Formats: sequence, C-alpha cells, structure tokens
Amino acid sequence: MTRFLLLSILFLVGHTPMGEAGGKLKYPATKRGELMEDYHGTKVADPFRWLEGDVRIDKAVADWVAEQNKVTFGYLNTILERDAIKKRLTDLWNYEKISAPSKVASYYVFSKNDGLQNHAVYFTQDTLKAKPKMLLDPNAWSKDGTISLAGLSFSEDGKYLAYGTSEAGSDWNTWKVLHIESRKLLADELKWIKFSGASWTHDGKGFFYSRFPEPKAGEKFQGLPLDMKLYYHRVGTPQSEDVLVYHRSEQPTWTLGGGVSEDGRYLVISVSDGTTSRKSRVVYKDLNEPFGLPIELIDNHDSVHSFIHNDGPLFYFRTDKDAPRGRVIAIDIRKPDPKNWQEVIPQVKSALQSVGYVGNLLVCSYLKDARTQIEMHRLDGTFVRSVDLPGIGTAGGFNGKASDTETFYTFTSYNTPARTYRYDMVTGKSELFREPKVAFKPDDYEVKQVFYKSKDGTQIPMFISHKKGIKLDGNNPTLLYGYGGFNISLTPQFSISKLAWMEMGGVFVVANIRGGGEYGRDWHRAATRLNRPKAYEDFIAAAEHLIDTKVTKSAKLAIQGGSNGGLLVGAVMCQRPDLFGVCLPAVGVMDMLRFHKFTAGRFWVDDFGSADNAEEFKVLHSYSPYHNLKPGTKYPATMVTTADTDDRVVPSHSFKFAAQLQVCQSGPAPVVIRIETRSGHGAGRPTAMIIEEVADEFAFLVRNLNVKLAK
Repeated sequence: MTRFLLLSILFLVGHTPMGEAGGKLKYPATKRGELMEDYHGTKVADPFRWLEGDVRIDKAVADWVAEQNKVTFGYLNTILERDAIKKRLTDLWNYEKISAPSKVASYYVFSKNDGLQNHAVYFTQDTLKAKPKMLLDPNAWSKDGTISLAGLSFSEDGKYLAYGTSEAGSDWNTWKVLHIESRKLLADELKWIKFSGASWTHDGKGFFYSRFPEPKAGEKFQGLPLDMKLYYHRVGTPQSEDVLVYHRSEQPTWTLGGGVSEDGRYLVISVSDGTTSRKSRVVYKDLNEPFGLPIELIDNHDSVHSFIHNDGPLFYFRTDKDAPRGRVIAIDIRKPDPKNWQEVIPQVKSALQSVGYVGNLLVCSYLKDARTQIEMHRLDGTFVRSVDLPGIGTAGGFNGKASDTETFYTFTSYNTPARTYRYDMVTGKSELFREPKVAFKPDDYEVKQVFYKSKDGTQIPMFISHKKGIKLDGNNPTLLYGYGGFNISLTPQFSISKLAWMEMGGVFVVANIRGGGEYGRDWHRAATRLNRPKAYEDFIAAAEHLIDTKVTKSAKLAIQGGSNGGLLVGAVMCQRPDLFGVCLPAVGVMDMLRFHKFTAGRFWVDDFGSADNAEEFKVLHSYSPYHNLKPGTKYPATMVTTADTDDRVVPSHSFKFAAQLQVCQSGPAPVVIRIETRSGHGAGRPTAMIIEEVADEFAFLVRNLNVKLAK
C-alpha cells in the first residue's frame, strides 16, 4: 500500500469534525474567581488566577490538568488518521543522525542517534577513521528518556568532561565530571545551575560556572532566579568549597557568565542586566595573577559585546555599538577608553550573526535576507575569502582553535537534511564529509523566498516550501510559522515533521517578521516594548499575502509558534479570528501583565516591557492573549500545547488562556489544551515524546483543515 493510501482511506471514513455534525465539544467546568487588579487606574479581571498554582503540589490544578487532557485526548482519539500519521512520522524519523566532529586535545568527539533513540549518544575517536568509542549515553539515565544532557565542556588536555543534566525538561541543571580515559564518573556534583556553561582553566584542575542560591521551599519551579554568582570548582572537591569569583550583590537581577580565553590567561566575564537584552558589560580577570581582582573593561549595558579572541592584551569583540548590523572591534585592555577602540571589520549591509577564530582567521557568519553567508578575515581585518556554500540555507559550525588547519560545518535547508562538510582552513576547500540518508527525494520539493509588505509598508521576507507541481489555487492546506522576538533569526532548517507535512500535500511557510535578528539590531528593536505590535502586524500581513496570492485561503490556513511564537499565535488569533482555520500556540507567554513575576520571565522585559510601567502596560494590555479573548466570538480550531513541568514559560500561561478561550468560544470549532507530563519548555525532550506531539498536531490539522491526504 503506498505511503499515504491508508491515510486517504481513513480520511474518507472518519473526517466528520466535532463541532459540526459531531456536535460541540463539552469542556470541563473551570472555576472562575472574581479577582480584579488595578493597573495604573485600569481594572483588569483575572478570573483564573488560581491556575497559577504549581501542578506538582496544587491538587486543584493537577485535577484540572487531568480533566483537560481527558477531553483533548478523547477528541484526538476520534481522528482515525492519527495512528497512520504517527507511523509515517516514525518511519521518516528513523534515520541515522550524526553531528559534525569537534577536535578535543588529541581526539575527536561527535554525537550519533541511530534513528529513534530518545537522545543522541556521544563518542570519541582517535582519528576520523578510527573506531568510535562510546563516551556518554543519556538514554541510560532514565527509562522514559526524561533526563537529558544540558551541556558539555572538555578540559584543555582532554582528560575530563564536565556535563550538565536536566530532569523533565527543567532549566535547573546538575553538573557532573567524567574521567575520559577510564569513563569513570567522579563524585563531583554541582547543583542550582541554570543558564550557565562551564569553562576549564588550562591546568585542567577545575572550571568556572555560574549558579543561583538554592530556592526557598515551594519556589524551585516558579520563583524568580536572583543573585547569580560566578564560581570556580576544583575537581574532586565538594561544591561547598567552590571559590566565589565574581558577584554583584547590589544588582541581584544581573546574570554572569565566564569563559577562559584560548591562551588560558584571561577569564572574560559577560554581565547581562537581566532582561535578555543581550547587551552586556564586560569584566576580565588575569589568571596569571592569583590575587588579582576582576577589572571592568566595558562599564555599561548600552550595546552587545561578544568576546571572540585575544592576541595578548588586545581583545576582539563582535559588537553592535555604532553598528546596528554588527562589526568587529579590538580593545587594548591597557587603553580601554572607547576613543581607543579599533575597528577591525566594519559594518556591511548583511547582519553579522557570529564570529569565531579558527586557523588564525576570523570566521564571520552573516545573514543576507535570512540566508547564511560565511567570510574569512585576518586579525587585521583583511578579507581572505568567502565560503562557497552548497545553496540557499543555513550553515553552522566552524569551531576550533587558532592552530587548527581544519574545521567542520553543517549545511541545511527546508528540503536538505543537515550535511557535514570538512573545510580546509589553508586552501579554503570544502568537501562533503557525511550525508544523512533520509527516505525522500529533495528534488521533489521546492523552496522559494518571497517578500511582502506589512501594514506600514515594510518589506518582510518569507520562505515558502512545498512539493513540486502542486497547484497554487487557494485550496492548499498551509502551515504558517513565526517567532519574531529576542533578536532570534529563523533561517532555513530541515525538519522531519515539516517534510511529513509537505509530503501530505501541505505548504510550509516561515515569515521572518520584525523582532527577530534577520537584519540586525534595528530589525529586532522595531518590534520591542512599545513597538511590539509591529510583529503581529507583520504576521497578519503574511497570512493575508498567502491568501491574496492564492497559496491558500482562511479555511485552509493554520498558524504555529512556540514560546514567544506561542504568544504571537495567541495575539493574532485574538485580533483576527476570521483569518485562520487552525491555531497551534505552543508553550506561549499568554498573560503579558504577569509574565515577569515567574521564573525566567524577568529576562524578557527588554523585549516586552513591563506592566509596572504605565505606558508599557497600555500596549501589553492591548494584545495580551489572555486578556483579549472576547465572549461570543467564533475562534478558529485551536490546540494549545504546554507541559506541566515547564519552568521557562510556566504552564499557567497556557492554562489560563485555554480556560478563557473555552468560555469565550461561540463557534463549533474545538478549542483544547494538550498538556505533556514530565516535560519542560522543549529542550531535551525524548524522541518518542516529540513524535507523539507532532502526530497529534498533524491529526488536529487534518481534521480541522479538511485535508485530503495524497495517495
């Protein structure tokens, strides 16, 4: 039987949507409170405040979760196509995935997933052709795959590996130390770490890391993390003996991260103001001076400054100071006054995303209309060459040291699984090193980039991908994806789930709306704080463009986004419920008046603003999804997705939004919430859990977009 013939048969038998012939879904009765809160003279109702309780300890919330999941999975179980969709996803997912290798001391390290393993396994090999030896297998840490790897750091001599683990997707990590040669786990165990890596001193005796104080009882998963400190841990000693290296007690919201320079001499400390603005102060410590104090090099949070490399006392940074699209500068730490800063690589038309230093060359990764371009420069800024990439897509990697003569990078696009290339730093030659074998033909699919006008006339780029030969007559089931925040760029990436969607006859679209980093700082800032609604205007304009150009129509158009993208979906479905057939908001920030009161929420103020500010409150209140749902409105079919142990965007955002949506829905379309258990914000989820969720989302799309699956 051909690939989706079974789906087609099931479609004909079981497609009647609930809410039409099947009748409107019956939702659990959710208790409503009378709470009203005063914001700068405006009274705002919050009837479902009680759903902010921690599901781990609040029985009423836990019972509500169970009742909602009963309705949701009861509904999903009526979609006969669901099992066949899951089977096809599983078949497609089942291919070997191997990362690009990295050089550590005298050996290489890479990860491999055989196909359906919950997590990738890490290996070492003495040469690129030597037999790999297993180093670390996260699949052995838990039966259900919910304990995952959260970070890796090798000592300079390759003797030790420090690694972090996360349980149930939590941002809280526990770090451990492994002796590489013996594969023996040492007694070291470091706790209360989040948003931190580890950086070894070159003597291999220990590493720097950042952590928060142990949370108070009941605040571990919902309380605000404050008072971050940078420590040094010596291998073989208890955490209680770790040495405090840097702390700003007068600034408890500031966050700290330290990295040792490649020459081993300096600890470079990046100090954020705690709003995820990515703007940072820079402090350094001379590790050759045992009693030397940290010295402030950049004493303000005005700009982004990312350390690249040092040549003795000359420090190189990627910065957006006086260059909204980014440039490279050099600062002599003996003459730190900004008037003495040297421009090494000036700003150009494309946005400078990142810079590394490999093979004595600065490796600059630019974005031109959301597509990667790579350039090599010498330390004096002299241009050496561009890297000839295999097409329009995303390239990443180019890791290594100044002395390396080779590096590796991956290239991917919407119709191209990630291929690994070996790059010769001397000759500039790329050669294909490894290519995955996925059961599809890339030439059967096409990817194009178009530009459309937003409400204010701004040109917005958009990628459209689908099977070749489909007729764009306005009847294509279309999935529009967006994010638009935190300077994060959406670039072409291969995805098994989106391949399955296109294989089913769907069109997949990514809109590079403002708020992202596709064109640098100005593009990002154009949709932050008081300008935040610009992102929603851009996304609505994307949907209208797809309809105007006959790619699809409202009844066939679904929108999807996660986290900040979940907020995006929630905001636009409140503003234009008539425009979409299905909405899939995932782990979204839905209460814009209280987001900064929980866990990582305080880090988002630089993008969103705060309801504590009267002017910003007005804007936040105008689009906050929870507060803008209106009773008596016909909303599109909606499946909210979240996880009960998400401690990044606490699940109460989705709980409150879903409860209010069910009250306000006057139309027949289902509005349900799917709540994953023992899962967090998304990082480290086991493969089996991911496949289950994608299958449920696609089943929901098939039912509610009236998708006729291809044979």
